[in-house]
Amino acid sequence: MKKQLTAIIEREGDGYVSLCPEFDIASQGDTIEEARNNLREALELFFETASPNEIQTRLHEEIYVTQVEVSVG
Repeated sequence: MKKQLTAIIEREGDGYVSLCPEFDIASQGDTIEEARNNLREALELFFETASPNEIQTRLHEEIYVTQVEVSVG
């Protein structure tokens, strides 16, 4: 079974950090693609080892990624 999840990737120092907010699972890599692939691997390992109860407990079903405008200074 395939499932679509959110991947937020941001630059950190010389590499990239990737986060799946639905399950609060993160990984990293030297490139965007590596960070994304490492996150996919971390999520797949989570689904292989976690109990159905843990999966349900950690799941954040409503995730909204948006931007906000703020005044600075």
